[in-house]
Amino acid sequence: MTSNTELETRRAAALARGVGVQTQNFAVSAENATVIDADGRELIDFAAGIAVVNTGHRHPKVIAAVKAQLDAFTHTCHQVLPYEPYVRLAERLNDKVPGDFAKKSIFVTTGAESVENAIKIARAHTGRNAVIAFGGGFHGRTFMTMSLTGKVAPYKAGFGAMMPDVFHVPFPNALHGITTEDSFAAMESLFKTDLDPARLAAVIFEPVQGEGGFYPAPHDFVKRLRAFCDAHGIVMIADEVQTGFARTGTLFAMDAYGVAADITTMAKGLGGGLPIAAVTGRAEIMDAANPGGLGGTYGGNPLGIAAGNAVLDVIEEEDLCARANELGSRLKQRLEAMRATMPEIAEIRGPGFMVAVELMSEGKPDPALTQRIRVEALNRGLLLLTCGVYGNVIRFLAPITIPDDQMARALDILEEAMRAAKEA
Repeated sequence: MTSNTELETRRAAALARGVGVQTQNFAVSAENATVIDADGRELIDFAAGIAVVNTGHRHPKVIAAVKAQLDAFTHTCHQVLPYEPYVRLAERLNDKVPGDFAKKSIFVTTGAESVENAIKIARAHTGRNAVIAFGGGFHGRTFMTMSLTGKVAPYKAGFGAMMPDVFHVPFPNALHGITTEDSFAAMESLFKTDLDPARLAAVIFEPVQGEGGFYPAPHDFVKRLRAFCDAHGIVMIADEVQTGFARTGTLFAMDAYGVAADITTMAKGLGGGLPIAAVTGRAEIMDAANPGGLGGTYGGNPLGIAAGNAVLDVIEEEDLCARANELGSRLKQRLEAMRATMPEIAEIRGPGFMVAVELMSEGKPDPALTQRIRVEALNRGLLLLTCGVYGNVIRFLAPITIPDDQMARALDILEEAMRAAKEA
């Protein structure tokens, strides 16, 4: 078998430098929350492909659905020859996405594509161009979504001018001293200096910021944003690409806020490991684009659609929303216990099983300690991801289907890694 070291040598020679990787562990096989690398080493996966395999690697129901679709057909392009599972998945999302109003959906391939299309639809509906996004937010790496993303390194650095008519305001963040009032004061200042609100097509936000640091949007902020959009005829877009499909303890993070977005973007967990993304929104808004203005050759590929239908079945049948809350509570309790010997834990946060810990030393972000913990955990067989504008946040994204005994072992490894990193 080719080793991790050999594969890393080949990777460095063959792949562009811009495709960064966090580890030199090359996956060979995976099952639920376990990955085996090219050296035959077992890793407990607390990344889940960045919240993609919420239902675990190779969930039997997802695999069976994809195999059945393989036996029927793999591709026709829905715009050429449509197929019933695409319609069925759209009907299910129209029913499940938050909002007590008629909805319609489209399918694309990636989260960035879903966000791009949400902006297109909002512009078509309103006849306006401008968009407000938030500092620390992440929406993708295409030019529009990179422009929306509120983080320069590594996403914007070196790529030149961003798309026009995209404006950023601070996202509420109590730990770093930004309140809901501060966010709206910045928006009001923007309207006085740079942007006529009559030109504003949409406001896009993540109910829980992902790459930005797993900061949940405060409830008063979301409700005030809804009222602001209603007052000015602005489309409110919830980017649920990372928060969707049981990760936050509800099917969608917006289920917890008591108000609904006009458009919801989603991807990642919908496909259970296969590429599929969706945009669901108010029917009258979604219908604003002309026929042919939305779609794509691979959008709603039959295999991804089959996986999406199976994922929704698994979430319901295995009650993964309740499971996410249970696992998240267990993780938070263990992290709180670690605080006694780890004062660098500045905050533990996140709904459901979308949990993060932020690390600070002497009141300042400590990215070095954060990276040491990640490396120590990996050396012990636990795969972790970091995030945050300052690189000082560890995010926990294990499959929601992780067995209890493996979860317990992972928490033991995490504690060992934190202790070792602190002493290093």
